[in-house]
Amino acid sequence: MDLSNRNVIHIKKGDTEFLQFRKLLEYKDVINHAYSLGTKLNFRTSTINKEKLPEQEYEAAIKSYKKICSSINCNYINLVKTNQEHTNCVKIVEKKIKTAEPDFNLEKYYKTDGLITNKKNIILSTTNADCILLLFFDPVKKVIANTHSGWKGTIQRIAVKTVEKMIKEFECNPKDIICCICPSIRKCHFEVEKDVKDMFENEFKDLENLNNIIEEKIPNAKWNIDTVLINEMILEKQGLKKENIIDSGICSVCNSDLIHSYRVEKKGYGLNTALISLNWDKRDRSYLSHELSRKMSKNEADKKWDK
Repeated sequence: MDLSNRNVIHIKKGDTEFLQFRKLLEYKDVINHAYSLGTKLNFRTSTINKEKLPEQEYEAAIKSYKKICSSINCNYINLVKTNQEHTNCVKIVEKKIKTAEPDFNLEKYYKTDGLITNKKNIILSTTNADCILLLFFDPVKKVIANTHSGWKGTIQRIAVKTVEKMIKEFECNPKDIICCICPSIRKCHFEVEKDVKDMFENEFKDLENLNNIIEEKIPNAKWNIDTVLINEMILEKQGLKKENIIDSGICSVCNSDLIHSYRVEKKGYGLNTALISLNWDKRDRSYLSHELSRKMSKNEADKKWDK
C-alpha cells in the first residue's frame, strides 16, 4: 500500500518505510524529518508507566530508531526524546545530555510533550499510536519543534503553547512557521462519551462551526470529534498561515496495517515516531568546528590504536 498523497510521500528504503512532507522537503538542505511506517518497528523506550523496559524490548526500540535514522542519513545517537504524559509542557533543547547514546528516558524531559531547538544535528523525537504529532519549522529563524498533542494535549492547546514558546524564546514570526500534522486518529474513529465531549465544548467555544467539529453519533451517548481540525483552527488563530498548516490526511486506525493504533492493537500496542532535525550547514563555523573536532578525535583514536 502506498500512502502518498498531495501532502506526503511514502518512501521505502530496503525494509524501512516512512513518510515525508512535501512542504518540508522544500527545505531538505536545512532540515531532515520522517514519520515511521510499519508495525514491525516499535519506538517504545519505556513502559506505559514510564518504567524501564526489559532489555530485549529496549534493544528492539534502539534497532527501530537506528533503522529510521539511517534511512534519512541521521545518527541515532543525536536523538532527544520526550517522556510524554499528555501535558501541555514544552521544553527547549539546548544540547545533548548523553554523549555516546540517545537522550532517552531522561528525568529532564519527564512530563514533557513538546521539544523545541535551534541547535543543529539534534534529532527531536515524539511517539504516537493514534495521538496527533506536530512538526514545526521556522525557515527564517531556523527553529524546529516536535509536539505530541493527544486529545488531552489538544484541550490544553499544546500546539499554541509550542508556537508561543517559539515566539518568546526565538523571536519567531507565526506567519513564517510551518506546521505539519502527522498520521493520527481522525474524526471517523475518534468516538467519545459525554464527559469528554463536554470538555471539548467548554474549551473551544471560541471556534466557529463547533457542531461540525463535534458531531453526535448516537443520541445523548456517543460523539465523534475532529481533533485535527481543532488544531488547524487554533494554530490559524495563533497567526499561522492556512497554507503553512499541512495535514497528512492519514488516519492511523484506517491504516493500522502500516501504523500503530492503540484503538486497534489495544494492550501491548506499539508506537510510531516522528523525527525532525536541523542539518549542519557546511558554510557555518559550527559545522567547521564540529568537523575539526571529529577529525581530531579520529586522529587521536588512530594514534592510540597505533600504540
